[in-house]
Amino acid sequence: MLLRRSSQKIDLLKKVPLFSNLSQRHLREISKHADQVQVETGKVLAQQGKTGWEFIFIVDGKARVEKDGKVIRQLSGGDFFGEIALIDGKPQTATVTAETDMTVLIVHKTSFDHLLDTIPGLQKKILISLCDYLRRAETGSAIQ
Repeated sequence: MLLRRSSQKIDLLKKVPLFSNLSQRHLREISKHADQVQVETGKVLAQQGKTGWEFIFIVDGKARVEKDGKVIRQLSGGDFFGEIALIDGKPQTATVTAETDMTVLIVHKTSFDHLLDTIPGLQKKILISLCDYLRRAETGSAIQ
């Protein structure tokens, strides 16, 4: 599924819980910084222990998240990953592998930093999503 127009990216971004309350102007700004990429089944999108340079939104398809070789979560359309390594500058905390062919939107580190600095409320939304993830991990319900 190729998103040919900026308006299509904006419509998609509206469906991502992280961006659901953002203005049209802010969604347009994010869409300018998001590159659409097709991913084949089996491709590793993030590697535990490696430096992360991208924030990735899943448009379509499924991926699995593994930590120390153990599956801890399943991801699908609307989910995102890569934010932890971009925020703290440390290596990726898990490996993410495409389980199906996928369409993703990728925001590179420089653009991610710019968006955090210029879109009001985005930093707080990301913090809340990280807290949610930590709570699920603490209770053992990290696998979706």
